[in-house]
Amino acid sequence: MAENEKAEELRKLREQAKLGGGEARIKKQHEKGKLTARERIDILADSGSFEEIDAFVTHRSTAFGLEEQKIMGDGVVTGYARIDGRPVYLFSQDFTVFGGSLSETHAEKICKIMDLAMKNGVPVIGLNDSGGARIQEGVSSLGGYAEVFWRNSMASGVVPQISAVMGPCAGGAVYSPALTDFVYMVKNSSYMFVTGPNVVKTVTHEDVTSEDLGGATAHSTKSGVAHFTTENDAACLKDIRKLVSYIPQNCEEKVPPQPSKQPEGAKAKALDDLVPPNPNKPYDIKDAINGVMDRDSFYEVHEHYADNIVVGFARLDGRTVGIVANQPLSLAGVLDIDASVKGARFVRFCDAFNIPLVVFEDVPGFLPGTDQEWRGIIKHGAKLLYAFCEATVPKMTVITRKAYGGAYDVMNSKHIRADYNIAWPTAEIAVMGPKGAVEIIFRREIMKAENPEQKQKDLEERYKEEFANPYRAAARGFIDDVVLPSETRQKLIRAFELCQNKVDSVPKKKHDNLPL
Repeated sequence: MAENEKAEELRKLREQAKLGGGEARIKKQHEKGKLTARERIDILADSGSFEEIDAFVTHRSTAFGLEEQKIMGDGVVTGYARIDGRPVYLFSQDFTVFGGSLSETHAEKICKIMDLAMKNGVPVIGLNDSGGARIQEGVSSLGGYAEVFWRNSMASGVVPQISAVMGPCAGGAVYSPALTDFVYMVKNSSYMFVTGPNVVKTVTHEDVTSEDLGGATAHSTKSGVAHFTTENDAACLKDIRKLVSYIPQNCEEKVPPQPSKQPEGAKAKALDDLVPPNPNKPYDIKDAINGVMDRDSFYEVHEHYADNIVVGFARLDGRTVGIVANQPLSLAGVLDIDASVKGARFVRFCDAFNIPLVVFEDVPGFLPGTDQEWRGIIKHGAKLLYAFCEATVPKMTVITRKAYGGAYDVMNSKHIRADYNIAWPTAEIAVMGPKGAVEIIFRREIMKAENPEQKQKDLEERYKEEFANPYRAAARGFIDDVVLPSETRQKLIRAFELCQNKVDSVPKKKHDNLPL
C-alpha cells in the first residue's frame, strides 16, 4: 500500500471513529436535547487541546451476534485535555454506541486514563451517559465496573474526581459517580437509581417516574447525591470548568492564586449592620460571605440540599478557600443530620486537597426531636466534628452571633485546633440561650417569685449581660480577637499569610475510623 493510501486509510478510520453510532443515532441524541460525547468534550476542554487515547479500540465479545456489531471506541471517548491551561484526564460515554453500555474494553479504556491520572497527579473528569452494564457480556461487564470502582477508591484524596451525569445512570453505573468528589446532573435528561421505576413498581408497588425517582431535582434536594444541577449539557460543562478553577491538580499541590478582587463596596459596608439586634431574627449568612470574600467569587456546593448549612468555594485575596457557614434563614441555622453530613464531606475534601477553611458560625445547637435522635444525629453530627478535628489545613472561624452548646465545639472551635478564631461584637458564646439557661438554673427561684414572668425576664437580661457576648471566651483565649464585621476581611487575609505554610500532622495510623 502506497504511503498516501495508508494516510488516507488512517484519515477514514479517524472519521469513522468520530461518528460513533452513526448519523441517525446522533440525530436522536440531539432530539433529546443532549449533546454527543465529543461535542461535550469540545465545550469542556480548551479549544484544540483534547488528545484522544484508544480511539480504535473495539469490544472482544462474540456472544449474541456482537461480533457483527463492532464500533470503534466501544461507547466511550477517552483522553486528556486542558481547562484554562491546566491538564485533565477525561472520559465521555457515547450513548449512540450500544446505549453507552459498559463492556470489558469500555471499562479498560476508563481504567487506563484513571491510572494515568494518578501517576501524573492530574484531575479526572467523567461524563456519564450510559444504560449500565452491557448485558450480552455478563460478568465481564460487571468485572469492568468493579475495576473502575477500585480505581475511584484508590484515587480518592489523591487527585480530584468530578462526575457529570448527563443521561441515564442505573444499577452498578451509579456507584462510580458516588465515589467521586463532586456530581453534576442535568435537569430533565439525567437520572440515577440503583433500580429503575419498573423494578420499583414490581417489588414495592410504587408508581414513580424516572424523574421523581432519580432525576436531578430529587438527588439535589432529597438524597444529596448530586452537588450541582444545571439546565442543560452546555451549562453543566461550563460549570465544571468553573469548579476546576478552585481546586488543585492533586493532593500535593495548592491552587494557583488569581488576582485579588475587593468585595462590592455596598456589601462590605453592610456587614456592620448585618446581624439584627433581635437574636431571634434571621439574616442571610451569604451576605456575610459575599461581604468578606473576593467579589463574585463564591461558588456554592450542594445549594439545594440541607440549606441550614452553606458550603462552597470562594477566593480570599485571590486564594481559594472552602466556606462552611450556618444559615440562620433555614431552621435558624441548627445542625441536623443532613447538614452535618454535607458539611463533613466538604471539609474532608478541602483538607485532602490543601484548601484552607473559613467558618462563619451562627448556630443555636443541634436539632432536637425523636426523628433526629432515632436516625442517629449523635453519630452523624460526630462526622462534622471528626472532619474538623482531623483537618490539618489552615482553619479560621468567624462567630457572627450564636455559638451554643456542643455545636460551638463542633464548628471549628479553638479546642479542636482551629488556627484563628474571631468573633463579632454581636457574638453570644454560651452553653445555651438565655431562656433555656434561666429555666434550668433559676427554676425554683422563678416558681417562688410573686411575678414569675417578670422574674424570668429579669434573670434572662442578667444572663445576657453575663454570657451573651464574646468577651468571656476572649478572656479565656478561646477566641483570638473581637473585631468589627467590616474588619473581618483584612484580619483573615493577614492570618492566612502567616498560616499558608502551616505544618501539622495526625498520629500515625493505617486509616481512620470515622463514625459512618
